[in-house]
Amino acid sequence: MLRKTLLAGAALLFAPAPALAQAREAQIAVTVNAARPGPTIDRHIFGQFAEHLGSGIYGGIWVGKDSPIPNTRGIRKDVVAALRAIKVPVVRWPGGCFADEYHWRDGIGPQDKRRSSVNTNWGGAGEPNSFGTDEFMDFADQVGAEAYVSVNVGSGTIQEAADWLAYMTADPSSTAGKERAANGHVAPYKVKWLGLGNESWGCGGSMRPDHYIDLMKRFARFTHNLDPKQGEKGPEPMQRIAVGPNDGDTTYTEAVMAAWKGHDWAWNIEGLSMHAYTTGGWPPSFPSVGFDETGYAKLVKAALAMDGMIAKHSAVMDKYDPEKKVPLMIDEWGVWLAPLPGSNPGFLYQQNSLRDAVIAALHFNIFARHADRVRMTNIAQMINVLQAMILTDKDKMVLTPTYHVFRMYVPFQDAQAVPVSFDAGTYTQGNVTMPRVDAIAARGKDGKLWLAVTNLDAGKPVRIEAKFAGATPKSARGEVLTAAKVDAVNSFEAPNAVVPKPISGTVAKGAVTLELPAKSVAVVEIGG
Repeated sequence: MLRKTLLAGAALLFAPAPALAQAREAQIAVTVNAARPGPTIDRHIFGQFAEHLGSGIYGGIWVGKDSPIPNTRGIRKDVVAALRAIKVPVVRWPGGCFADEYHWRDGIGPQDKRRSSVNTNWGGAGEPNSFGTDEFMDFADQVGAEAYVSVNVGSGTIQEAADWLAYMTADPSSTAGKERAANGHVAPYKVKWLGLGNESWGCGGSMRPDHYIDLMKRFARFTHNLDPKQGEKGPEPMQRIAVGPNDGDTTYTEAVMAAWKGHDWAWNIEGLSMHAYTTGGWPPSFPSVGFDETGYAKLVKAALAMDGMIAKHSAVMDKYDPEKKVPLMIDEWGVWLAPLPGSNPGFLYQQNSLRDAVIAALHFNIFARHADRVRMTNIAQMINVLQAMILTDKDKMVLTPTYHVFRMYVPFQDAQAVPVSFDAGTYTQGNVTMPRVDAIAARGKDGKLWLAVTNLDAGKPVRIEAKFAGATPKSARGEVLTAAKVDAVNSFEAPNAVVPKPISGTVAKGAVTLELPAKSVAVVEIGG
């Protein structure tokens, strides 16, 4: 058995458990200390990412005003409704690698006057620029999400970025504001987050850290949010996010944080980006359909590496920022698999299985444990690309298992983490060994206590015996997500193959017992 202890905001700790527990590996003892609140699990941890890539935008979000597919000003109604249901807090756009070749003026004004181009990053597809700044802001508003805009640092100029911010945020009495108003939006847009480049160590320009930092300082200095409410001294100041690490490489982390520590009044940043995908090796070769339990176990084990990567970068950040003023923003994460056979490899289209849902839940748990430093993440990507929430095909739409996990975890948005300790158990498949169970708990903004438990074991159910300090449970009800096979997916033909089902626990002597099926994710409310 493996003993796992969670203190809010801390990393995972493992130590051998007594031999007696070895004989009872199907039963896991959990203790929730509801009397000892921890950091807030920022709702932005459940953010999304939408890049101009494959059919992520065109067909996934934008169908045009004249489409027979029901839409509001060209934006799919079914997609908006689905995203509102999971309370998407933030959407990152327009990329990704696309951002550092994006020129915003190509995407404003009358549709028939916009410049078309080629998306050289992703499959050489045509880019009509039908979905530009005004359309994105309309989409974010319809969804109820905040806007995270990435400016072009790789091939653009500081002037171009400054002009874009002016277009989005200037008063309508100014030239930039008048242009925005002429395009249909008089009031300034709210730009909550501003990305200063994307993967500048790679597709964003293959820059040395020092070169990026010199550029970043200038972009941070001269790209002003001109709305007084969103200015640096306003009540809702825009947050600038610098490019940071790729996976476990701390080169950019060290350099950017050292520069931040020495910054003066002329420039600042309010966040550091991190990108880390679950691939099982590069290039991505794990299939998204038709895999066995070994394929399941290998990728789930790979996903657990996220905890160590966050801890590694947090330790570097703590050297320069012990007060944790600069959050770590994991604005690209998710399962990156081999393209689905028959699809355009450059479109990164893959199916989404129960395995991916389990991996999403594990990521949420890891992010919650590091809530003192991790305050936003953005899964890659929202629709039709990589670990998508939604798949579309013309007028058809299907919600993926990952989507359902996002909806199940909605109560954890802005909830206060509470410590959990438990015997994690051991799950072994072939030569892959990992913890059997993972869990977090939190008290929601409404005062309700929530417990999320994931059974990683693909073959065996598990009984959870949960005890509570600082709370007296009277009921335990929620939802559980599972399926007969690890590679089960939702398709257009069978959209409800993997959907949550009700689950209830029994309560006796102040303890809650939950019977979890194999390979499952459960979220339950502990009624008091």
